[in-house]
Amino acid sequence: MGFRVIKTAIAVIIAMYLAYVLGVHTPAAAGLLAILGIEVTKRKGILSALHRIAASILALLISSVLFMLLGFHIWVAGLFVLIVFPILVRLRITEGAVTGAVVMFHLYAYESATFASVWNELLLLLIGLGSATAINIAYMPKADAQLLAHKQKIEQLFSDIFVNIAQHLRDSTIVWDGKEILEVSEEIERGASLAKRSMENTLLFGGDPYWRVYFFMRGEQLESIHRMLDLVAGVYQTLPQGEWVAAIFEDISQSVKEDYYTGEAEKELEELNTRYKRMPLPESREEFEVRSAIRQLKRELMHYLAIAKKQKKHRPEAG
Repeated sequence: MGFRVIKTAIAVIIAMYLAYVLGVHTPAAAGLLAILGIEVTKRKGILSALHRIAASILALLISSVLFMLLGFHIWVAGLFVLIVFPILVRLRITEGAVTGAVVMFHLYAYESATFASVWNELLLLLIGLGSATAINIAYMPKADAQLLAHKQKIEQLFSDIFVNIAQHLRDSTIVWDGKEILEVSEEIERGASLAKRSMENTLLFGGDPYWRVYFFMRGEQLESIHRMLDLVAGVYQTLPQGEWVAAIFEDISQSVKEDYYTGEAEKELEELNTRYKRMPLPESREEFEVRSAIRQLKRELMHYLAIAKKQKKHRPEAG
């Protein structure tokens, strides 16, 4: 927010100074338009400026016709709003509603809709919005450090979640409050929003999609973790199978921080499936229910790993 304020101040100074130098009437209006033109990303800044200019030109044409035909009355300004705003909505350029109203009120204040007045407003638009767009394009702060911080926080929270699941599987009496689930959901949402903004700050070739893919992957994995937790809730007895799966969760709590997909947990699950087939049948209904929950938990864990396998980078030696 602080950086955006600085950019806005610079854009206002440049716009007003240019308006003074060029002899444009009411140069302060150029500063106002510059304030409206500052955006958080380069792409949004350019698109917003185009929308505002298009809307304002339309507003100038319609308002000048209305004022010349009907006179400079307050009710004509209201009629302008009734006519122009629905058109802007239909054209999907509502961002220009405010700038369009600004230029209309200027004509009303001048009580003039001559070519000179309209040309003055066009110059104000070009100077004000042009200055804002130039500042938007000139520099946007890099978000790499923030994105990396979100990544590290998410991976640590995932690690903590897996450790808590493992502890419950080893001792079903352990109760976990699950606060990490809420925290990681917020981190993923913030990271995804920041990644989108970072891509919009790249004008050529759309930017590096790595971060958007990363946060999308973590979002899919979080959904899988939610399903895992429902299954873990059904494990109300401590069984050897639970301890075996707990060991895999502990391994994943470390590998989740790796940039590459290791595949170790996947191999461990395959070995566990082989051990499962050699085990005798459950001796009680309770044991059957718990073993069934653990078996489904293994399947969901395979789904979680499949997401990582698809989205994460693979080590060069693994092909």
